[in-house]
Amino acid sequence: MEVFWRKGYETTSLNDLITAMGINPPSLYAAFGDKEKLFLEAVGLYFAGMGSRDELLEGAPTARAAIKALLLRTANGLPPLGVGCMLVTSAVNCSAPKVQKTLAKYRAKVERAVITRFERGIREGDLPAHTDARGLAKYYETVIQGMSSQAMDGATCKNLLAVAELAMRAWPGRG
Repeated sequence: MEVFWRKGYETTSLNDLITAMGINPPSLYAAFGDKEKLFLEAVGLYFAGMGSRDELLEGAPTARAAIKALLLRTANGLPPLGVGCMLVTSAVNCSAPKVQKTLAKYRAKVERAVITRFERGIREGDLPAHTDARGLAKYYETVIQGMSSQAMDGATCKNLLAVAELAMRAWPGRG
């Protein structure tokens, strides 16, 4: 997972994978079939673990607190790794249709979870009743994906925290 995360799908070689896993090519093929299947399994592992947002979205007392926690986790978590979100970075240099489609599905699941949290926020009065939950989710997902790209380009935690702070200023008011 970490090799794919750092290098992306296309630029990760078979040699990179067998070296990281400490196995030989026949063992890789026997266990996973091919590079694409191994990658899709790695993305599933990422999505279930480090890439999961469920706890942040559902555990926060308000929708605002949830998105702020998500932005702060992104700002504080990406620069030390020197990589962005695997669902974003892997898509940047990938021409394999099945991989692209799978990554898009995972990103759509993330966005749906944010929309659901915002809809809950509307019902609970944390967001104004007229809030466009889909539009707001698209906005914050775009910010987070941009932060991921910035982290890949060497942005520091301080840089990304400034982006997170500015993004929170866009939170809908009660007007």
